[in-house]
Amino acid sequence: MKKRNVELVVKPTQTHWVGDGFKVHNFIPSTYRLEMERMNPFILLDYNSKINFAPSQKPLGVGVHPHRGFETVTIAYKGRVQHHDSSGGGGIIGEGDVQWMTAASGVLHKEYHEKEWSKKGGEFQMVQLWVNLPAKDKMAKPKYQAIPNTEMGKVVLENNAGVIEVIAGNYNEVKGKANTFTPIQLMNAKLNKGGEATFNFPFNYNTALLVIEGNITVNNSEKVPTDNFVLFANDGETFTITASDKATVLIMSGEPINEPIAAHGPFVMNTRKELIQAFEDFNQGKFGYLED
Repeated sequence: MKKRNVELVVKPTQTHWVGDGFKVHNFIPSTYRLEMERMNPFILLDYNSKINFAPSQKPLGVGVHPHRGFETVTIAYKGRVQHHDSSGGGGIIGEGDVQWMTAASGVLHKEYHEKEWSKKGGEFQMVQLWVNLPAKDKMAKPKYQAIPNTEMGKVVLENNAGVIEVIAGNYNEVKGKANTFTPIQLMNAKLNKGGEATFNFPFNYNTALLVIEGNITVNNSEKVPTDNFVLFANDGETFTITASDKATVLIMSGEPINEPIAAHGPFVMNTRKELIQAFEDFNQGKFGYLED
């Protein structure tokens, strides 16, 4: 298989607050040629790098807001997040867990620091991805997938190199639990110092990684430090990461959805007309009800 080369290494962007509970670097879309179309089906990546929150009696987070036309994927590395939505989905995302919410035709939801964790405070580190839906599925029924770490597919690498946690797709024939509308590979590589892992994805899949913890080298040549994002070129299928010290790396790869993107705020559709309809439906209360 032909090697897939690094196209771009992106340093963490300036942070901004989402609500009062999430202080994020925005890697997708960004000013570094990483517009929605380039990484489609991954159309947004917000990364709350590791910070400490003081104890709070009132959980911090984001109040009720709508979504339509895509999915949100929340991955917890430190801390605990709670979620509720108007389709009846909800739960607590603990350390190592994943929440996969399909907004599709439309939901209201809110997400905030879990109440008991909030009272104690502590280290907090999260990723939220937005995954696009093809036109035929944008108005599908909303759904909610809770993926506890204990139920993830896991591959123990040889030579004490580490573990691959498979969220979606498969690695060495071990499948992830997430059901997806289009082919998606999403996994955490948790490597010990000196550990190495190789990944193979079709050359046309848009592929990237985010270094959550530690420092790595890609393809034995490109050194990438903590909190940096790597965009791969669509010029090959295989790449290797090696951990300079104990590392956690989020790997993402997906078949592009080659359709127009019309996005505004919390809605991602295919046309401006569909965006206008989304706002009208929201204003008319068609996304259901959720108490703030």
